[in-house]
Amino acid sequence: MKIEETVLDQIRSRPRFKIFTDLSREEYTADLRLFLKENAAEYNGNINVEGALITVKTEHNNYWKPCLALRAEHDAEENKTLIRGIFGPTSSVWTFFMFLKFIFGIMWMVAITLWYVEKQIKSNDFWWALPFSFVMLLCLALTFLAARIGKYKAKAEMQQLRKFAEESILHFENDQVAG
Repeated sequence: MKIEETVLDQIRSRPRFKIFTDLSREEYTADLRLFLKENAAEYNGNINVEGALITVKTEHNNYWKPCLALRAEHDAEENKTLIRGIFGPTSSVWTFFMFLKFIFGIMWMVAITLWYVEKQIKSNDFWWALPFSFVMLLCLALTFLAARIGKYKAKAEMQQLRKFAEESILHFENDQVAG
């Protein structure tokens, strides 16, 4: 098993990693289902042919409850199975944050354009555009900060999910070697 991770992967809003293994995609999917059943007290998950979505069972359910999306694919260069792992919040939370960033970004562009055009035509009809653009930048910064705080609060669960991914592969690679 070989694990690849770059510095960029750790600072992204959705950290990711790659694991190379000698297991085939089908073996990995079957083994992952079995490993999830064995660890059902700690983890929830949904596993299908295309990929898997794993979460940690906890008493609390904060807004950035992390999920680990695992996708297995064949790597022709290494002639091994490549498992891609991506951490992130639930899809509804991810969509909400992207929606906020999109809306605040569009509103900032409209406000700054109004302010710029107003200055070019020497008008004073949109006096509020520059202060409004600063408010939108503040909203964008607060959205980014809220995501970072959530990611920080979920760090322990992300480490558990990472451990799950690594142990699920090691567990079955060791069984394959022993058998």
